[in-house]
Amino acid sequence: MHDMIEQENKTMKTETRLIVAICLTMIYSLFAMSASASDETFHHQMQITLIPSASEIQVTSTIQVPKHLLKSDSETKLDFSLHADLSITEMNGAKLSPQQKINTLLARPVPVKRYTVTLPAQQNSFQLSFQGKIHHTVQGPGEEYARSFSYTPGLISEEGVFLANSTAWYPQFENAMVSFQLEVKVPQDWDAVSQGTLLSEQKSSTTQQVVWEEKHPQDDIYLIAGRFERYTQPATTTITSYVYLRGSDKALAQKYLDTTAQYIAMYNKLLGPYPYTKFALVENFWETGYGMPSFTLLGPKVVRFPFILHTSYPHEILHNYWGNGVFVDYTQGNWSEGLTAYLADHLVAEQGRKGEEYRRDVLQKYTDFVNKEKDFPIKQFTSRHSSSSEAVGYGKTMMFFHMLRQTLGDDDFVRLLRAFYQQYKFKQATFQDLLASINHYTRSDFTPFFAQWINQSGAPNLHLQEAQAEPTANGFKLKVTLKQTQPGKPYDLTLPIAIHLEGEPQAYQHSIKLNQTVQTILIDLPQRPVRVDIDPQFDVFRRLDSREIPAALSQGFGAENALVILPSKADPALLQAYQQLAANWQKTQSIRLEIIQDHQLDKLPVDRTVWVLGWENRFSQPVLSSLESQKVSYQANTLQIAQQHYHQAEHAIVLTARQPENADKTLLWVAAHHPSAIAELARKLPHYRKYSFLVFKGDELTNIDKGQWPITQSPLTQKIHQQDDPSFVSEHIGSLSPRRALAELPPLFSETRMLADITHLASAAFKGRELGTPELDLAADYIAQQFHQAGLLPGGDNQRFFQVWQHDVGPPKGTVSLRNVVGILPGSNPQLDKESLVIGAHYDHLGMGWPDVRHDNQGKIHYGADDNASGIAIMLELARQIAPKWQPQRTIIFIAFTGEEANLLGSTYYANHDNNYPTKKIIAMLNLDTVGRLGNNPVTIFGTGTAREFVHIFRGIGFVAGIPINSVLDDFGSSDQTAFIKAGVPAIQLFASAHEDYHAPGDTVDKIDASGLVKVANVLKEATEYLANRHDPLTVTIQPTENRAQIKPMTEKRKVSLGTVPDFSYQGKGVRVENVMPGSPAELIPLQHGDILIVLANQPISDLATYSAILKTLEPGQQTALQFMRDGKTIIVDIMLTER
Repeated sequence: MHDMIEQENKTMKTETRLIVAICLTMIYSLFAMSASASDETFHHQMQITLIPSASEIQVTSTIQVPKHLLKSDSETKLDFSLHADLSITEMNGAKLSPQQKINTLLARPVPVKRYTVTLPAQQNSFQLSFQGKIHHTVQGPGEEYARSFSYTPGLISEEGVFLANSTAWYPQFENAMVSFQLEVKVPQDWDAVSQGTLLSEQKSSTTQQVVWEEKHPQDDIYLIAGRFERYTQPATTTITSYVYLRGSDKALAQKYLDTTAQYIAMYNKLLGPYPYTKFALVENFWETGYGMPSFTLLGPKVVRFPFILHTSYPHEILHNYWGNGVFVDYTQGNWSEGLTAYLADHLVAEQGRKGEEYRRDVLQKYTDFVNKEKDFPIKQFTSRHSSSSEAVGYGKTMMFFHMLRQTLGDDDFVRLLRAFYQQYKFKQATFQDLLASINHYTRSDFTPFFAQWINQSGAPNLHLQEAQAEPTANGFKLKVTLKQTQPGKPYDLTLPIAIHLEGEPQAYQHSIKLNQTVQTILIDLPQRPVRVDIDPQFDVFRRLDSREIPAALSQGFGAENALVILPSKADPALLQAYQQLAANWQKTQSIRLEIIQDHQLDKLPVDRTVWVLGWENRFSQPVLSSLESQKVSYQANTLQIAQQHYHQAEHAIVLTARQPENADKTLLWVAAHHPSAIAELARKLPHYRKYSFLVFKGDELTNIDKGQWPITQSPLTQKIHQQDDPSFVSEHIGSLSPRRALAELPPLFSETRMLADITHLASAAFKGRELGTPELDLAADYIAQQFHQAGLLPGGDNQRFFQVWQHDVGPPKGTVSLRNVVGILPGSNPQLDKESLVIGAHYDHLGMGWPDVRHDNQGKIHYGADDNASGIAIMLELARQIAPKWQPQRTIIFIAFTGEEANLLGSTYYANHDNNYPTKKIIAMLNLDTVGRLGNNPVTIFGTGTAREFVHIFRGIGFVAGIPINSVLDDFGSSDQTAFIKAGVPAIQLFASAHEDYHAPGDTVDKIDASGLVKVANVLKEATEYLANRHDPLTVTIQPTENRAQIKPMTEKRKVSLGTVPDFSYQGKGVRVENVMPGSPAELIPLQHGDILIVLANQPISDLATYSAILKTLEPGQQTALQFMRDGKTIIVDIMLTER
């Protein structure tokens, strides 16, 4: 079995402790290399009947013996094992001799009987029948490792069936590979899953029969059965995705089916053809995270954790290449887990631009949990059973493959992996085999590299002793002295180095060789070097200095002899809860704790890691004092972290800090408001080890804030001493070159299709899609056609896609005909009849300059690519993806609104006309507007304050999708969501970024960020899926107006411009400047990025709405005063406003 790496769950109310199941079968299931199933495996042809109500199994098996074990001229004798509670009832084609003693060796998780079978000469098969009961109760997780699952070696019960090698449920021959065909009969409402291909199925009134076949060599035969709902979908033309759930949940199944296809496509491209014909997600009946050949077995809570899809799930899919495709010889070390972690967990982090952070966390775990006594060579790793074994077997091995990649380069690294996979597919491979492949492929000798990292324990410790520069005729010469401080001989290292040159925006990046205890390196540079960073992106496996690691929970859990200080003055119930927390950790975290009360101590020891428990603890102040630089304070029962305030009566907190006098030791303060919260902390905190601070809220302890303190004093970073000018100081830091991920996950959403939609709608032929023009009508026709092709039902008037009405928009247009385009994906839950979720985007724009135009742009086409062809394109793409697949609980209504640029005419009309789906039954409205230029910005969500749950929903989406999200509570009344908010409907707007082409002819398709469209689409999909299937309504925090939203007459447009591009993510008082328009009054001042406007024309600016209102009162050419903040100082300037 392979285990699923557990990840932190920050968004779910219920959590489970995920860990690795120790693979007991590894001890005795060591197998020989195999050539092919036909001549190198024991082939089992089985007819199996499972009787769950009696915990009984009945089997008839025809076994074909591999050719190399047969004797051609005499009898063949073979030994096998079988579960002791299974009785052999019939034997044909061979003689069976039971051995007398029942084997109960510790290596076997179940008692087994041993048999000798004797085949006549020239016979290669025999048949036997056996039956009996198998019922090993699921046992709780091991106390020695807090990330462990409950476990059973095998079980047949009413809840479900789990049979594996550990069960000895079929005849097991020593050191043997198997292939098989299983004909499995289960009760009528059950289903069964195994490796390989589903050949057939047949259902009667009382039974269900399925046939599974696996021809490739295997090290185990798994059989899982239960009352499953089965879902299927092609992953490729040759591979099928399956989902087996213990209840109906099509939405959840669809997520797994789609994600399976994405990762199989990625790994097919990266490594070569996926080795099996299927991959299945199977829901277990107890909490597990197992990976088997061609399927994974996840517990009922695990399978529903939203983060699993893009964390542990690809890890299990990839195990079908490494571990279940290329097998491991565990006697010579388990290379599979480290390589799988690198190409799954690390790769996902790389794709989210967090590869550096992931590597630092890996090195931090090694530093925090692995001391000399707990260290061991990688070649001795088989499976993880503790934090230290995980840090070596997964972490160090993962870093080994990262360093190998850095040495070879991406292209050669991938070619090597593909060749290794092809050579050893369905065979056993070792580290030595990998070394031989590398040596052959590179024509170099990597033996010392392997000996250093695989065969010996330990890690290098690095120290930057000095860095100084002196001028030369051609620039400067940098002299860097490095020292390896670990005991023993020095490592042979290739170290990345970043040198920051005065005036250069990009750092100079280089690699240096280090193979001596103390070594000086000289580097010639064209400009003056001002700072040097050694291994700035954590590319080398090494023991981190404490100053490179933020204080974190992991140091508390990894400490050798930590001190726990209880609050003597706490309420007795709280004090008891803290005592139980400490006792729980002492049992589950493999650490020694000394537990005392705060009155027993005069001052904190500086030579130990210390846990300070309780709000009332007299030693909480030293922790706070150590965190003053992080803007942490505690006054009047309220904790402040940065700008956020948390009252102790409602929150549980964790703060960590380095000991001021000994940075190798850590102070940790844990405090909660209720005994039940303390008990919950005991369970939760081991899953948050990398964090420096945590804040939880409520009785169920929902995590609402977390983070890591910044690193400011790394010993591998130095400002460079200038020999020609010792007084020279520079704070300049250049940027490092961006890195590409080793592979990219194919998106569910198509950049090409979305760009095609934008290109079409923002072309010159549509003349800017102005209200009341034939071109706008053509755009509506195009959208209706796309809705129809996507599979949406018409939601407009008279069974058409159009909602049509007339409206007087004033001179010069007068009364015009308007059309919203409405498509419907019907809901499936009768209890939510007439309830809907609205997804909207406006399709109109300014045409040739109506109703809003800058004076010098009159008569020019305003193409509106970003505003808002981008929103329409994402909405259409979502419809294409979900309409053929989803059966949402409540109806999803897609609306392309008209008249947004003319005071929200289309959205206001829809909100005022209930039709078949009343406004009061809309759970939420999700609006897409100006979403086409995301770049490196977070996706901004306006209006999250309109429902209490929105902030938490989008925080969770950001975590699950790996997409930064900026939630803004306020709605600025600038787009169609406002019409719904005024009608009492919670509504948000998805927004990408502000830019100078807003409402200008420069808003063209060539400036669209295609990859950003995919990110916004993913955020929209996650929100849509959650809201369409959430049973309860949202908690509305707005009040509907008495007469709903009203269509307003066209207001006086703004005549003047200051030329600022606001920062829409800013939520403080005033308006923060993101950018300024060329040639504008703002540029002449000059205003800078980050300036905060607070007063204009003697009127205070509280937010964007008041800023816009003030501008509407001013005239071109008017001179007035502007007051703004810069770096904490108030600046007042006189400005001359220009015509807009």
